[in-house]
Amino acid sequence: MTDSILVTGITLAYLAVVLWVGVRAKSKGPSNLENYVASGRHVGVLILFFILGAEIFSAFSFLGAPGWAYSKGAPSFYILAYLGLVPITIWALGPKVARIGRERGYLTQGDLIADHYRSRPLGILAGVIGVLAMVPYLTVQIAGAGLLFQAATNSLVPFWLGALLAFVVVAIYVFTSGLNGIGWTNLVQGVMMIVVAWGLGLAIPSHVYGGVQPMFEQIAAKAPEYLTMPGANGMGWGGFSTAILVSAFGGAMWPHLFMKFYSADSGRSLRKVSVFYPLYAYLLVPLLFIGFAGILTFAEEPLASPDRVLLEMVINVSDFPAWLIGLMLSGALAAAMSTGANLAHTTAVVLARDVLGQTVMRNASDATSVKTTKLCVLLVSLIAYVCALANPTSLVTLLLGAYGMIVQLMPMVLGALFFPTMTRRATYLGAIAGSLVFLLFQFVLPTPPFGWHAGFWGLLINVAVLLLCQSIFDRHSSQAKAA
Repeated sequence: MTDSILVTGITLAYLAVVLWVGVRAKSKGPSNLENYVASGRHVGVLILFFILGAEIFSAFSFLGAPGWAYSKGAPSFYILAYLGLVPITIWALGPKVARIGRERGYLTQGDLIADHYRSRPLGILAGVIGVLAMVPYLTVQIAGAGLLFQAATNSLVPFWLGALLAFVVVAIYVFTSGLNGIGWTNLVQGVMMIVVAWGLGLAIPSHVYGGVQPMFEQIAAKAPEYLTMPGANGMGWGGFSTAILVSAFGGAMWPHLFMKFYSADSGRSLRKVSVFYPLYAYLLVPLLFIGFAGILTFAEEPLASPDRVLLEMVINVSDFPAWLIGLMLSGALAAAMSTGANLAHTTAVVLARDVLGQTVMRNASDATSVKTTKLCVLLVSLIAYVCALANPTSLVTLLLGAYGMIVQLMPMVLGALFFPTMTRRATYLGAIAGSLVFLLFQFVLPTPPFGWHAGFWGLLINVAVLLLCQSIFDRHSSQAKAA
């Protein structure tokens, strides 16, 4: 019980520090929507680096990534591969999005889509898709925080209370400080994540196997299938490659990542971030080491849930002191909270601006929009918390489905940025066709053709239908002009 109290005390102290930093970061500028959402479009390289990093590194980093390495082996390296491609999307899209947003006052993805295609319903549709996709994502962060608290404190802090504590803190500083609070807390939590991840990633293999190299040597001798493709549980090169593409380029379509482009002080800052961004990916390397460490450790009695491998290795196998477990919990919570803050903020903005702001609040003042957005922060956080209590496991499947749906926005967004002649009818039909194909392969058919990612199949059909319809519309338009 004494150890559990010490772990709980360290974690609560960490939450208090994060809350203090987040509230203190409240902007001293005017209380308007642009300041609350995009920090006045003055965010520099350092804060942008940690904000964009926190968009990717969530509770999945400390729970799902090690679990993937433990259960599958080599296929887990797809995570590192796609993180190496993310800078391409930041370099190619970021500066243009930042410039257009500054010129035309855009704050959301829906603003860009609705204005370019001269279609308010299309912007509302993008907003609805964004909200529906991000609520399950936020729920996963809340569930991850609850699981971490429960396991590390030996149930002294139950799941429901751990999840509540972490996200009450997040809701308070996001409500109070907006993007400013997110930026400075992400810097603190990003440093915490990196230190804890590398500390654990080197300490656990050393404690159990004598080091990282001896660990892989023993795996190569006793379970070599974990070190080659298709891995222990089968993931062909087609599935591996398409998972990388969907994750890298679909990830840029997540509203919480896309919207941060608007906050940059310049396109040059975003390109600097893209150059250094792969350094953040090194956070995943030690966490994958922990997953690999569990392969032989739990060979005789496999874990019921692979996502628990890091917790089991730290708490029950490595025999670390309570203070170190408390720091581990704080680092893992940093991953969940930093992403959760971004998700709660973005979901609230999209709901207030793209959905409510274009329907029941079309004539609302800027002050009313700010108040509504802040209330939406509390609303979406509460909804996600209730969903986490209801059944967090099933929502992981919903998150995977949401990811495949989000990537279907890619042709629509690229059309708005780079292809001005693309029509809204073609983008509508392409997005609908791609989404239906994705849903068919994800939830109806047992295995997509060639083992490719269902979202990639949806994207192929999306682009094919869009190009076909655009060609037909262009031909009809030419004929009409000739007549």
